[in-house]
Amino acid sequence: MANIYDLRRYGRIAFLISAAAVVALFLYFSNGLIKDLSAVERERMELWADATKELVSAASSADGSGTDVDFLLGIIKGNTTIPVLLTDSEGNILQHRNFELPVPGDTLGLGAPSDKRNAEFLASKLSELEASNKIIVIDISPDEVQRLYYDDSTLLRRMSVFPYILLLVMLAFIAVVYFAVLSTKKAEQNKVWVGLSKETAHQLGTPISSLMAWMELLPDMGVDNDTLAEMNKDVSRLSTIASRFSKIGSAPRMEPAELNTVVGDAVGYMSTRISGRINLGWHPFARGIDIKASKSLLEWVIENLIKNAVDAMDGKGRIDVTVGAGPINAFIEVADTGKGLSRKNFKTVFNPGYTTKSRGWGLGLTLAKRIIEQYHGGRIFVKQSSPAGTTFRIELPLNKL
Repeated sequence: MANIYDLRRYGRIAFLISAAAVVALFLYFSNGLIKDLSAVERERMELWADATKELVSAASSADGSGTDVDFLLGIIKGNTTIPVLLTDSEGNILQHRNFELPVPGDTLGLGAPSDKRNAEFLASKLSELEASNKIIVIDISPDEVQRLYYDDSTLLRRMSVFPYILLLVMLAFIAVVYFAVLSTKKAEQNKVWVGLSKETAHQLGTPISSLMAWMELLPDMGVDNDTLAEMNKDVSRLSTIASRFSKIGSAPRMEPAELNTVVGDAVGYMSTRISGRINLGWHPFARGIDIKASKSLLEWVIENLIKNAVDAMDGKGRIDVTVGAGPINAFIEVADTGKGLSRKNFKTVFNPGYTTKSRGWGLGLTLAKRIIEQYHGGRIFVKQSSPAGTTFRIELPLNKL
């Protein structure tokens, strides 16, 4: 079962790499398109500069009859999208077009604007454009040079932003779909958990009731009291297990409890049911710790952690169960001297079906996580692990009166 989660991890990495590649290709082609549009705008501005040069030459010549002035004016007036500033050799603004001026006016853009605010605005724009490479030098004559400054058109600016907006939309859509699928999957898993737990409790109910009836008849059949006492313990234990399963899927009743007592009872129960070659150490806190808990479910978690520790040590080693408290949370630590976990499996061990054992369903830690986090408002995690052993830590909120 562990291979399923390895494949899922590799699949997630492959998906992220594929998504990154698609995004990179998308941005590459989008940037290529923007560069092409920018080149087209520069060509238009060079044509605009040539038309301006021809008009000035025609106006200064004695005979400009060979110049198609209307055609040249049409080229200049045809620019309705690209912001343009034309200056003389001394930097004085001769023309401006397609700028959104603070004070509307100067619609033809001939000469410097009359309004002071417009003049200041265009002067600031000229300073910005001088620092760019969007400049075309127009050699009118050996003694006269004009400079054409142009900015990106509104279309080009929008196209520059569009790929990133589309990228954000794509990422948002992927995130919504991912979390929707994840939520649906979790809801389905919860239904399976609840159904399995309820059915298990139901199936256990009938034989337990039958065993209880037999227990009442056994004294009359001459069974000794010691044997009856041990059988009563086992029947009582079966009833507790059935009760635990019946509580999965519905909010259990949380009652005030003393953490040392709850954990101590679980440790005491397990101490008589594990190999004598395992040393089970119990380290309660120096004072009482008040929490709100479902005692039977919390004991179940501790028992599961101890059982997993026993399996990790192959029946020989040491387990230490420690209880402590801080200003906000109480904690329980179960440390073993087993073979340890790899760091990549610190979270995977809590997934349904994950197990390193040849038998078993891999549900114990999943149920423990559900009990601690959903019912008790705490958290459970692998604190540390190495070839020398593993430590699981549970943190629970204190019951502040």
